[in-house]
Amino acid sequence: MSHVHVRPRASRARQGRKPPLTVDRLNQLLFVCSLVLLVAVAAVRISSRSGLPSLLVYLGIGIAMGTDGIGHIHFDNAELTQVIGYAALVVILAEGGLGTKWKEVGPVLPAASALALAGVAVSVGVTAAGAHYLSGVDWRQALIIGAVVSSTDAAAVFSVLRRIPLPARVTGTLEAESGFNDAPVVILVVAFSTTGPVEHWYLLLGEIALELAIGAAVGLAVGWLGSWGLRHVALPASGLYPIAVMAIAVTAYAAGALAHGSGFLAVYLASMVMGNAKLPHWPATRGFADGLGWIAQIGMFVLLGLLVTPHELGDDVVPALVIGLVLTMVARPLSVVLCLTPFRVPWQEQTLMSWAGLRGAVPIILATIPMVSGIEGSHRVFNIVFVLVVVYTLVQGPTLPWLAGKLRLGEDSEAADLGVESAPLERLRGHLLSVAIPEGSKMHGVEVNELRLPAGAAVTLVVRDEKSFVPLPTTVLRHGDELLVVATDPVRDAAEKRLRAVGHGGKLASWLGTDGTR
Repeated sequence: MSHVHVRPRASRARQGRKPPLTVDRLNQLLFVCSLVLLVAVAAVRISSRSGLPSLLVYLGIGIAMGTDGIGHIHFDNAELTQVIGYAALVVILAEGGLGTKWKEVGPVLPAASALALAGVAVSVGVTAAGAHYLSGVDWRQALIIGAVVSSTDAAAVFSVLRRIPLPARVTGTLEAESGFNDAPVVILVVAFSTTGPVEHWYLLLGEIALELAIGAAVGLAVGWLGSWGLRHVALPASGLYPIAVMAIAVTAYAAGALAHGSGFLAVYLASMVMGNAKLPHWPATRGFADGLGWIAQIGMFVLLGLLVTPHELGDDVVPALVIGLVLTMVARPLSVVLCLTPFRVPWQEQTLMSWAGLRGAVPIILATIPMVSGIEGSHRVFNIVFVLVVVYTLVQGPTLPWLAGKLRLGEDSEAADLGVESAPLERLRGHLLSVAIPEGSKMHGVEVNELRLPAGAAVTLVVRDEKSFVPLPTTVLRHGDELLVVATDPVRDAAEKRLRAVGHGGKLASWLGTDGTR
């Protein structure tokens, strides 16, 4: 009987069964992954100083490790790339939503929504027409390319724009657009990548509207419930709060997708709700989300670099440049003008937003959808999208600061926001607020009694030059001070709002009309 069991095993081994994952192989894999991660983290310095979006550096690492590079790693699993790319995009959208301030996005929400919906439709149509008539691509492939490249990349937009001092309206519009437009584009790409003819376009529009509505409802509900729970339930360790926030964000994506809605829109809205809810241990949560976002970007871009085969790109360079030129110089500016002119956006801001439609890993990930679906010519679509994204990101990213300067859109410096971290004191029914006074804060020079905190809140300790002391009412606060403020549960929000107001407007904040909203 034992002989009967052994023979199939030997037969499978002879058929090329992969060797088991031993401890030594696992150690080698961990060493390679950690080395790639360290190189990628070091490359952040290069990208930040050169103004290039980091995706180009990480794609280069992946290409160097691939078939045509020094690593000679053969990787062609488009389905696995798509799955990992989706997971990474969820993390990136969550990190972007957590860092989006409602005071910047709220006023421009209608304009950003128009740009993410009607703007996408215009961009798809114009780009597809250019791909078909100028590059000879058949209509199905042209529509797929038009849909794929019409999505601005959240990671690229967040990483570039947050280093440029632009007006809040411009930054808010572009960030909200990049968070919103992934959802309709994914629906379009999936529809165009189905086998058989694409029929009943009006039904497709209805499906897009329904999925967006479901995703928005799920995202807002999950975000509100998660924020309420984190503010009212004290977890046993501060390190659990960042994990809980990211878990809630992923839950929003899963719930939205299971409800046949847009999971990408759900995760972005849920994260934005939590990011504006003044959660406990907020600085730690933002740092944790930022780190996860970087890891997701690095892993996603390196994997995409592995998937591409550089020696096969030669025939697709010219079509990619032509289609990218149509997208950048015609489709994107036309969509911006048509969508933002009704909102009376100045032409200088429209010009910058036309040039700031950055593409990144998202279009390359979406280009794997027709490959997984087995659409004819899908490999060529992937190559065209890859070349287009790399070339035009290389052109647009570094020139954005220069264009903003030429258009005189640099934002005047304003008072730096306070770093406020809250830790709930469940048994005492209160909160401990840790307040850091940065350079540029107008709280510098304000006396403790001039803070005029609500009854039930008080400054209990000041840390200055690594020494702590109990402040007097006449103690003058300075840059670099860290304050410990104890507030009872009913006045916690009012105390933080007052602290932020003084940080922005000084001791006369309420008279000057400065509030403490973020």
